Amino acid sequence: MMTKVGFLPEETSSFVGRRAELARLETALTTRRMTTLIGPGGVGKTRLAVRAARAAADRYPDGAWWADLSPLYDDALLLPTVSDAVGLADHTLRMPVEALCEWLSDKNLLLVLDSAEHLRGPCSHLLAELITTSPGLTVLVTSRQPLGTRGEHVVRIQPLPVDGAPDALQLFEDRLRAGDPRAGLEAPGDRAAAADICRRLEGIPLAIELAAAGIGRHTVAQLATRIGTRFDAPVDAEDLTASRLDLLADDSLWPRRHRTLRTTIGWSHELCTPLERLLWARLTLLRTDFDEEVAREVCTGGPLTPHEVDRALQGLVAQSVVQRDGTRYRMLDTLREYGRMWLKELGEERAAADRHARSFLGLARRAHEGWTGPDQITWYHTIADTHLDLCAALDHLLAHDVAGAQEMAGRVGFFWACCGHLSEARGYAQRALDAGPVEGPHRTRLQWVLGVAALLQGDFATAEKYGALCTAIALYDHDDEGMLGATYLSGLTQLMNGEPAAALEAAERVLRMTETAPSDGASPEPRTTAADTSEAAGGSDADFDSDPAPMESAHRLRCRLITVFALTALGRLTESGRAAATLRRSCELGGEYWTRSYADYQLALIALLQGRPEDSATHARAMLAGKHRLRDSFGIALGLDILAAAIAAQGAGAQAARVYGTGHAYWRMVGHPQRGTPELGAVRETCELQARAAVGDAAYQRAFERGQADNAEVGLAAALHSGLQL
Repeated sequence: MMTKVGFLPEETSSFVGRRAELARLETALTTRRMTTLIGPGGVGKTRLAVRAARAAADRYPDGAWWADLSPLYDDALLLPTVSDAVGLADHTLRMPVEALCEWLSDKNLLLVLDSAEHLRGPCSHLLAELITTSPGLTVLVTSRQPLGTRGEHVVRIQPLPVDGAPDALQLFEDRLRAGDPRAGLEAPGDRAAAADICRRLEGIPLAIELAAAGIGRHTVAQLATRIGTRFDAPVDAEDLTASRLDLLADDSLWPRRHRTLRTTIGWSHELCTPLERLLWARLTLLRTDFDEEVAREVCTGGPLTPHEVDRALQGLVAQSVVQRDGTRYRMLDTLREYGRMWLKELGEERAAADRHARSFLGLARRAHEGWTGPDQITWYHTIADTHLDLCAALDHLLAHDVAGAQEMAGRVGFFWACCGHLSEARGYAQRALDAGPVEGPHRTRLQWVLGVAALLQGDFATAEKYGALCTAIALYDHDDEGMLGATYLSGLTQLMNGEPAAALEAAERVLRMTETAPSDGASPEPRTTAADTSEAAGGSDADFDSDPAPMESAHRLRCRLITVFALTALGRLTESGRAAATLRRSCELGGEYWTRSYADYQLALIALLQGRPEDSATHARAMLAGKHRLRDSFGIALGLDILAAAIAAQGAGAQAARVYGTGHAYWRMVGHPQRGTPELGAVRETCELQARAAVGDAAYQRAFERGQADNAEVGLAAALHSGLQL
């Protein structure tokens, strides 16, 4: 959910009680830099943190941001997860912690780290650095134990009161009605029986919710009797079930209440059918929210047919073991722990991890194949949203199926580069290459991913090296798609180094060589000739229209983009405009947004250079709309620069300054100063001078600082509004 600024999870069920705890947290967040909310699993720490953060969010100009650490099984992805949570997509070669500290150094925001108990040491070290370098940062952590960070203020959360207060009973009734709106406590004796259940469960919210979910199979009175029987029974120290449940205990914190929760989870487990229990165990491999299709792919096997997975999943929802939000599902970390324990007892850990890895390798294949189709944006978001599962699958494949890991790292690498996960793209590609021999297209793709990641990080020497390697390998393998990809990488590196003629010559040569390539199945694109460009430069964009080619492969489209960039850099604007318009039309017909956005960018630059700033602004906004849909911060930064220049060229100096300020905020988000091909620098400088001259230095600076201070999303929305008034 977007707060006024920031992101906090949605609250999908009623919030009960906790007035005193909320008041204590409000005081802590006002007076302390770091507060850790501690308590046993299932006591309601996450819900309380969400509610407290939402109440405090408006006090932080840079927002309240949430990082869920429960899916992380080690600290390898701690920094990327926290960076994602606060909107940082660093494109530099700096150490990730250095980039994060710099990003937060001048921010006034609230950062919530949820479920940190299994990463106490790494979280403590990270927060110590962040709090030291970021004076405006306030941190709220939920954990079963304190982190031990210097200056940490600990707030202990108790279960809901069960004697003399209605909160626990209200929670039971609310969850009862959530499962069945017709249910209630109107029958004689029901309210007393429900109160007895809450007392037996000692007010632990998760235990109460699990108990309420069992009403579908019992009356309230029957449920009270069954729970009473179970809780009054002596615990056999030799009992295997009890010893398994001890894995969830932390005897330093309220061991009796842990026993209550463990017993309740075990009771809920017993209420499940055998297939529901098996699904519960297998679902624990999923790190992120999932849908029914993913559940079937990861969990089908043996007695769990695809149909039985669907049935069992709905049973787990009814039992409150799995939470549903629309078409998405998730499991609470406490229940996930219990399921992983049973997965180990069943001896299914390796088989389940194999299925999980195969499922996400298949997802990577489908996403790679769908890059140039109408579902590009959906695939782009899917890869971003399943990042933790993809990393887990890659880690497993690197240990057990090197060929699969090499294929997967290559197929998700460009998505990750576009999403801002440059370190992961580069790191996994390198690990896959180092893991063992790899031949053919997979090798070329891995080298290409390494080069693209290096290029986006500003490491042009490494990008040039891998461009040459990709070219040599593709030639040896007779791989036309590899040649197109290598030419894109080498060409873009040459453009960044101020060598457009070399980039153009190579791109045109490879496009001719591969225009009948059977691998991409595309017809050759129309060639731009001198006769085609005989009209004077400076005509309208309609003059650039021509019949687009059929949809082509991603590498071919990107290689054609190099010719557009190079022609612009060489000053051959009419040719470049025609090529860009044709490329854009081709992308538009196929539903491709990434290349299309850069074609819009070139059309904006061309129009600006030809003295048509209104047309330039229109194309720039089209680019920004596409990049926003793709969540491409680097592309948005480029687009805001060219839009600001177009606005400045129309004489709207203050408006241009504000857009420049928003662009600066996005450049900081990716960790770079303003970048782009060399010709953009001169255009930017000229237009900035125009904007200053139009309104004066003082007014320009005020508008720039306003844009820079805006929340990035707010500033972008303002820039996209063509009628913006300042």
